[in-house]
Formats: sequence, C-alpha cells, structure tokens
Amino acid sequence: MKILFVCTGNTCRSSMAEALARKLLTGRSGDKCDVHFFSAGVAAFPEDRASREAVQAMSEMGINLQHHRATRLSRDNVLEADLILTMTRGHLDHVKNLFPQFAAKVFTLAEYADSIGDVPDPIGQSLEGYHRCARKIEELITRILDKLLQKNK
Repeated sequence: MKILFVCTGNTCRSSMAEALARKLLTGRSGDKCDVHFFSAGVAAFPEDRASREAVQAMSEMGINLQHHRATRLSRDNVLEADLILTMTRGHLDHVKNLFPQFAAKVFTLAEYADSIGDVPDPIGQSLEGYHRCARKIEELITRILDKLLQKNK
C-alpha cells in the first residue's frame, strides 16, 4: 500500500507526516505491514527544503528531515497512491477538483483517523507551533496505523 500525504508547500506538514509515519511504522516491531509513504504539496516549489523549524522539530523526535525536498502534487503521484491523506479540507477539495476520478481514495488525515478538523499550518510560527503540529500529526497517524494493522491481521 502507498500512502500520499498532501499539504500546501510540502515543506512542513506533509513532509513531517511522511517522516513520522515511517518512524511509527518501523517502531512497530513484529508487525509485517507493507506500507510506503510519500508526500507532495498542491503549491510546492520542487526541490525546496523542509522548513528550518520542521527539521528541528523532527530532529527532536529522532527523525532526520534534512534531506527532504519538496514535490509538487501531480497526476503521477496521485496515480501511484492507494490512499491520499490531506492536511485540510481545502487540500482535499483541491485534489478532488483536479483529479475527480480518484476522489474515492482522498480523505483528510483527521477524517481517515476517525477524528475531525484540519491540521493547522505552522508556517510562520515559533518552534512550539511546529511541535504542536507534529504531535497532532503523530496522534492521527498512530490511529491510522492501528486501523491499517487491524485490517492486515
């Protein structure tokens, strides 16, 4: 299974979600779940680096985001994904408008985690804003991985 995380610029939320999902899945020793994660932004500037604060917040969680480079959402990455998880309802609507034929596999991160609301954009906030964002993403991804791993049992 391939899961695509989508935000605006692919330098904060979706890049952190991709990295956190990998770490959380890897941390579940003994679980054999063939899931791959990648990310993109609806308005990304290809090859932009993750924001300094995102890199620092992830580093403090034991994750190296230094080598991340932004990817713009494209038909190719939408086709490759089995599941597309957006950070906001606005991102979800944007993806569905661009690719209506793939609407059935697009959800907000919160919606797929059986929660509500958007993952707020930390851009322009202090490092603490990035920590809050990362904790929210981690909580939602943990719920999603629990759901996916239950399906594979």
